[in-house]
Amino acid sequence: MTQCCINPSILSADFVNLEAELQKISNADSVHVDVMDNHFVPNLTLGLPVVQRIQAVSPVPLDAHLMISDADRWAPGYADAGVVSVTFHAEASIAPVKLARELRARGSKAGMALRPATAVEPYLDMLPELDMLLIMTVEPGFGGQAFLDMTLPKIRRARAAIEGSGVNVAIQVDGGITEETIVRAAEAGANVFVAGSAVYGAADPSGAIDRLRKAGSL
Repeated sequence: MTQCCINPSILSADFVNLEAELQKISNADSVHVDVMDNHFVPNLTLGLPVVQRIQAVSPVPLDAHLMISDADRWAPGYADAGVVSVTFHAEASIAPVKLARELRARGSKAGMALRPATAVEPYLDMLPELDMLLIMTVEPGFGGQAFLDMTLPKIRRARAAIEGSGVNVAIQVDGGITEETIVRAAEAGANVFVAGSAVYGAADPSGAIDRLRKAGSL
């Protein structure tokens, strides 16, 4: 399993002062950008033009999480824009294998996300097509939710499948990550952690990242 990575979510940042907010997390591994379309999830955030501007000023690479409908159509544009990692939802893709290959062909890492109630087993055969599997630990759409422990067995099954297949796929978790819950998620097999409130709600976001990274490094 690769090292513990902390990807703060700017969903919890001050959007009016976003460039300054990005500088506060310069010690992060990536910045997690939540793209929501008010269709796939009941919230609306930002789209490709804003992501391009974020990329221009961010001190760390972008990890785009697309909570949007018709991912097959829209996700490749984020790879074309140079986003390092693009994650689409399995529930929003008609041809996930084709989409993952297209993202990689356009120079991005390919990630696939699953809602809490979506089983991981139907997608295990496509692990070699992915660089990252995102297991949502809350229902996607809003920040500040409590971590769902019911997702831990799914994380364990995914980790076992990855280790059994010998592929190098990261497991990311997103939702309710704190210094307490990150330990449980890491013990289950996750190694990339999205944290919004735990970072931007802290007096010192940089220090919060360091504490999370220490807690999640088993």
